[in-house]
Amino acid sequence: MAERVSVAERVAGALRTVLGVDELPVRLRIWDGSVAGPPGAPTVVVRSRRALRRLVWAPGELGLARAYVAGELDVDGDLATVFAALSSAGRLAPGDESAGPSLRERLDLLRTAARLGVLGPNPVPPPEEVRLTGAGDRHSRERDAVAVSHHYDISNDFYRLVLGPSMVYSCAVWDDEGTGLDAAQEAKLDLVCRKLGLRAGVRLLDVGCGWGSLAMHAAAHYDAEVVGITLSAHQAALARKRVAEAGLTERVDIRVQDYREVTDAPFDAISSVGMAEHVGRAKLPVYVARLTALLRPGGRLLNHAIAWNAGETTWEPDSFISRYVFPDGELIGLGDMVSALESSGLEVVDVEALRRHYALTLRAWVQNLEQHWDDAVAATSEGRARVWRLYMTASALAFDAGAMGVNQVLLQRSGGAPPPLRRTGWV
Repeated sequence: MAERVSVAERVAGALRTVLGVDELPVRLRIWDGSVAGPPGAPTVVVRSRRALRRLVWAPGELGLARAYVAGELDVDGDLATVFAALSSAGRLAPGDESAGPSLRERLDLLRTAARLGVLGPNPVPPPEEVRLTGAGDRHSRERDAVAVSHHYDISNDFYRLVLGPSMVYSCAVWDDEGTGLDAAQEAKLDLVCRKLGLRAGVRLLDVGCGWGSLAMHAAAHYDAEVVGITLSAHQAALARKRVAEAGLTERVDIRVQDYREVTDAPFDAISSVGMAEHVGRAKLPVYVARLTALLRPGGRLLNHAIAWNAGETTWEPDSFISRYVFPDGELIGLGDMVSALESSGLEVVDVEALRRHYALTLRAWVQNLEQHWDDAVAATSEGRARVWRLYMTASALAFDAGAMGVNQVLLQRSGGAPPPLRRTGWV
């Protein structure tokens, strides 16, 4: 009599096909209680047949992500350990350029699904998924507004739980791992202000101002006059409330405005922190020319942006990050970014790489999310909380591995006082 193959073993075979590996790097526990995979390996829990159906229709990163966001697939223990194991080999590994399962492998997936009784229509994606269509040309003002709203207009309460009191949603600057998130964010805000040479009466434009933290810091600690712009109505509403509560309304103006619509130049300084990722490669010349035109002669621009360190420039449209986190987001390599920034007469004054700092920041955010999980779910949805947990965990690993970096590029428009000879003004 032939030995009966367990459900877990069949699912393990399907997952090996999807990953393109001979040996599964994780252990599986399946909806019927059966297990398969190497003992002692991190465990993936497949709670529902629907998870396997998703892999039949989308055999790769997107299918796995949909199952995780929907709660049909989970992990037993630390998500970072499981994700690292899954992405260490096969088609999920950084830099893998394979086209996904072959026709023969897809047929094997269908046969496995048929044996397990999971064939059926393509399951509806979780409601947290988005695919921008019909919202204008890519990186038009209208489409950018839709993309930004998808990411930032989910819940201010949710972001408060994840980011902590600082409400800063970009890489912090850490003295060491014991610094603490709030102190590290305070250090980053002050570093930006010092690099820009802020002082009393200086006029600052904060592009992508978020919830107003940098604008408030610049006004409160450097007596700057600040205009903060964002495309998120939710961010602007809370930023204005925070500004009012801090007694800074006379010095901080928060607007819902595209950077291409700002007309009240000149500004002595411009900060763009975590915003250039939304601009797009095709619009970089417009972005640089517009910000340069808004600067007075001798004014400084600080561009703080995530970059690919491995030659890639865009996320695939069917990737998890594009469908769930940053629709239309594009990361530009440091060399290309510097070339673009220099193209309109800006002089590079300083470049600082903060890659390791972002890994620490992301882990602190994940810790906040997990500590406040029930409240985070109540503020948005369980699916949304799962999206953020997965994206921040995966991003921390990418920064650790050097696949992604984050860089502050400080530039100065020609004319006015010369830049400092040394970094002593801000180190």
